[in-house]
Amino acid sequence: MTRLLPHPALSLVITVVWIALINSMSLGSVVFGLLLGLVVPLLTSPYWPSRPVLRRPHKLIGYAAVVLWDIVVSNVQVAYWVLLRSNASLRAQFVVIPLDITSREAIVLLAGTITMTPGTVSADLSADGSAILVHCLHTTDPDEVVSRIKSRYERRLKEIFG
Repeated sequence: MTRLLPHPALSLVITVVWIALINSMSLGSVVFGLLLGLVVPLLTSPYWPSRPVLRRPHKLIGYAAVVLWDIVVSNVQVAYWVLLRSNASLRAQFVVIPLDITSREAIVLLAGTITMTPGTVSADLSADGSAILVHCLHTTDPDEVVSRIKSRYERRLKEIFG
């Protein structure tokens, strides 16, 4: 079965994304989406030396909800900073976030989450993967930024990826 579906989650995602892009639930769309969902993972499986292990995949829904909420709140906050504050009052800083997670997939997801949240950008990853350098548009307390990222994102990713 793993030969036919080397990455079942990827197959499902490709099929769903195809149907969403086509915006049609016709038989042809679904069949072609399933075909893509089978062929693409088969062709790319040699480039995936190991599959990511999701210990608690159901926790991804909660993680996505937290990230979406933080994106909305951060958008309002950044809009306030840009529209109503002077540039001189912004305190941009680089902050080093030490990582407890070791899974490459979890680290990539964390870096992407940080970058998607307005006001922060993942700028660099240490060579050994033990820390992420984050640029903050405005912060007066770098320790609070570290604490917030570790408690809101990294802790959840640690639960998901084990």
